[in-house]
Amino acid sequence: MASASLCHSDLMSIGRPDLTDPFTIGHEGAGYVYQLGANCQEKGFEAGNPVGFLYINGCCFECEGCMVHNNLCTNGSPKIAGFGEFGFFQEYVAVDWQNIIHLPKALDPKRSSAIFCAGITAFHAVDSCSLKPGQWLAVIGAGGLGQLATQYAKAMGFKVIALDINDKALQVCQEQGADVTVNSLSRANEYVGEVKNLTAGGVHAAAVFSAATVAYKGAPALIRPGGVLMVVGIPPDSLRVSAMDLVIGNYQLKAESTSIPQRMQKAVDFTAKHQILPQVEVLKEGLEGVNRMIQEMEAGHSSKRMAVVFE
Repeated sequence: MASASLCHSDLMSIGRPDLTDPFTIGHEGAGYVYQLGANCQEKGFEAGNPVGFLYINGCCFECEGCMVHNNLCTNGSPKIAGFGEFGFFQEYVAVDWQNIIHLPKALDPKRSSAIFCAGITAFHAVDSCSLKPGQWLAVIGAGGLGQLATQYAKAMGFKVIALDINDKALQVCQEQGADVTVNSLSRANEYVGEVKNLTAGGVHAAAVFSAATVAYKGAPALIRPGGVLMVVGIPPDSLRVSAMDLVIGNYQLKAESTSIPQRMQKAVDFTAKHQILPQVEVLKEGLEGVNRMIQEMEAGHSSKRMAVVFE
């Protein structure tokens, strides 16, 4: 491992009642090939190669389910790093070769861990909105995912409005090119009207990277007729949408995630070409700092991605 970073969804694996023994979290990582398994000798990898990788192992990577999401495999036994098997906050990990991709020279493994969940997810989300250059994207949730989405959107030529309740996170989005930033808490009574006036009727797409239920409740009001509501953040409760809104085309509903290994190349190539990297706070105390990292994220104090770099 060269680096491993914390994702908000890692918090879902902490405190599970079925976990009674020590468990390693983490599903975002990058590193170097250390050793090849018996079935990997002719797969294009050599010891020392800098690589990034996804986090679901044990599936077949070929069935109809795997072509949608590896969690849906019908032939194997998918296991998610940091959830169903030990995660990436450790010095060495075993990963199925189908899940691995060579890192371009432009991407340093010590800074690239967040790309292999947050970055790829953010790229897919922005790309799948199918916007045209000059159109408006609302990035709802200005944390690590939203900050990456802002960079991807600007590289694609879109206009970006970043919304959050954390001014420090919004400041990072602004530094990364957001055209407008809005604190949706301090301007709760005004921001919808302001966004609609600024965009001449509403954004063309709103991508929700926050896991807060209230973020989803407020998103449709920002979207112009026929626009896209992109689901990325996973709220604790079921998502409620209006069937009537969907039927009459008030907005379309889409969703994205890290998806499957076959879609990684496009995201990684775009990331390298445009030099898109997450804002990362590296833990000086190494693995011993993971507990502090978790506490900061749970308290909502983190404004950047937080990572461990293995020297």
